[in-house]
Amino acid sequence: MSASRRLQHYEMGSRNSIADDTDAASETTSISRASSYQKLNGNLEQGEQNTSKPDDTRNPELNSLPGASFNFINSIIGAGVIGIPYALHQAGIGLGIILIISIAALTDYSIVLLIQGGNLANTKTYQGLVNTTFGKVGFLLLTAMQFLYPFIAMVGYNVVIGDSITAVIERIGGEAVHGTALASRQLIIVVTTVVIMLPLSLYRDVAKISKASLLSLLLVIFILFAMLVKAILLRDPELITDDAWDFAHPDFAQSIGILSFAYMCHHNSFLLYTSLENPTEQRWNLVTHIGVLTSMFITLLFGILGYITFTGHVQGDVLLNYCFEDDFMNVARFAYAMNIVLTWPLECFVTREVIENSIFATKEPQLGRHMIITVIIAALTCGISMATDCVEVVLQFNGVLAAIPLAFIFPPLCVLRLQQEPILSLKSIPKIAVALFGIISSILGFAMTLLRIAEGQVCGHMKTPAYCPSATESYTNFTDYYGNMTTGNYSMYGNTSTLS
Repeated sequence: MSASRRLQHYEMGSRNSIADDTDAASETTSISRASSYQKLNGNLEQGEQNTSKPDDTRNPELNSLPGASFNFINSIIGAGVIGIPYALHQAGIGLGIILIISIAALTDYSIVLLIQGGNLANTKTYQGLVNTTFGKVGFLLLTAMQFLYPFIAMVGYNVVIGDSITAVIERIGGEAVHGTALASRQLIIVVTTVVIMLPLSLYRDVAKISKASLLSLLLVIFILFAMLVKAILLRDPELITDDAWDFAHPDFAQSIGILSFAYMCHHNSFLLYTSLENPTEQRWNLVTHIGVLTSMFITLLFGILGYITFTGHVQGDVLLNYCFEDDFMNVARFAYAMNIVLTWPLECFVTREVIENSIFATKEPQLGRHMIITVIIAALTCGISMATDCVEVVLQFNGVLAAIPLAFIFPPLCVLRLQQEPILSLKSIPKIAVALFGIISSILGFAMTLLRIAEGQVCGHMKTPAYCPSATESYTNFTDYYGNMTTGNYSMYGNTSTLS
């Protein structure tokens, strides 16, 4: 072999070796990036994924199938689940149950589409997928939605936590704590944020909180048990309204928004996907099917148990239908508050990742920056939630303008644009149907929310039901929630009432 041929052979071998090493390095980088630090390249218009070298000193912890499933279920079973009985009331018991099952199926399909689209676009972030598909305009729109949805949800979570735990403390302490700092919702919000939610949110890998997600699921099971007991014991004919068992009601459009909000987990799906050991589409689809099916079962139980107990009297937060004198349900309220406390970090993970991918896309992950961003997010949500106790309308707009597009509009449209199939092919019809469902639901939900504002239905914060003793300061011969005859003057802390 001549010297020139030998040199050419050597150069080809070197190039092949370098290519193999590059492939191996890329695979190693992909695995090590399976965390909240999936980043975009600085060239956002091209939608290229950042391949810069991550922290060499950190090996992200990954989730097994059960661990990923717990986190998935916890991301769904959050604050939205307590509004399911009200959704049944709005839609009618028959149509409501059909909607719970149908939207669960749509959610399952759209989450599968979301990850499928990410693989087609060769990216592992929602922002990267939309950026690759729709360019910078789509990227900016998606970034705004993906940031605002979990951020506003965290504010709402804090309000629920403050209200629920404060009510329990006042029930336990009575007049001794009423009006003191111990019964201050602001103090409760600060303490739960600093002691529990912030430390959990400071983890860099979502797999670290899978045990907290399991505990959250167990708390949900206890709440369901408490609602089942009350559904059996509190069968009062006076609580059954005339339209209680109607199959369908004309206000079903609002229930679609409530259910979409309840099932919403698309904004953190990539985060959960990249935390999965060996994150293939098949393994992720299994996690999705298990998570959505379990969540649908829990959602059905919440909805049916709450609705058959209170029918047309059910409130947007079904736990508010139970009187504050009911100590057993006060335990359930506390369990629900702790469930929200354990769900809050998942939303914080997403909010932080959006900031990282948007502002620090070309920067290396840094522990100091990670901690500063987390503390700022916690401080902002804490401050806003302490300043207001009415976020219902904001949450409704958040659902129709952010949750529905994130869940049912962007995923199918991205896959339709990336796939090789013709837009009007048979395989494209389900994707087009899901996108149309999302667009129509978002428009109808927005219109219904505006109508409620015009009618003055802005905030139903902490309304005490008329059948509860604490609904009135003074009454005579009042039959309370439990069918007991109460006489004399009543104090909401139970110190001056007499039961006969």
